[in-house]
Amino acid sequence: MEERRLAERCANGERPACRELYDSFAGRLLALSARYTGSREAAEDVLQDSFIKIFASIGSFRYRGEGSLYAWLQRIVVNRSVDWLRERKRNGTLSLEEARTASDTDIGRSDVEAIPEDVLSGMIESLPDGYRTVFNLFAIDGYSHREIGRMLGIKEKSSSSQYFRARALLADKIKEYIKFNG
Repeated sequence: MEERRLAERCANGERPACRELYDSFAGRLLALSARYTGSREAAEDVLQDSFIKIFASIGSFRYRGEGSLYAWLQRIVVNRSVDWLRERKRNGTLSLEEARTASDTDIGRSDVEAIPEDVLSGMIESLPDGYRTVFNLFAIDGYSHREIGRMLGIKEKSSSSQYFRARALLADKIKEYIKFNG
């Protein structure tokens, strides 16, 4: 069904449309949240909270062309995932442990492309929460360090530093993988 019409039907409270929206997007949104939270269980909680927000505010969605509904949903899930991480940090359960910085991060594109996608995803998921969050926001979702800083309540320079450290950790993991699976 066309996104605009689906959103309108959801805003009108039509349960079948809400179910269709959930069924159409929940899988991709769960994977998105898992990239931030690092666990399926946490991602499921975030997804549930996100859909509560989505259905409560679907009337404010403005159609801007094909793909705009998913982009709007994606923004809500990213924000909810970041809120979840921020809450964990506030409660003292988020570890932003300092990791060793690789002296050499020159990994070639062909090295990365040689690694199966699920293995690479696992490497990203194994990063410390803060590094993984910044890496996902910057490298995958395309936010600037300034935007990331505002979202996470950190300085722009901290975002950049955490991204660099995440890349260094990933480079180490990639080198190790290539060494043993070359």
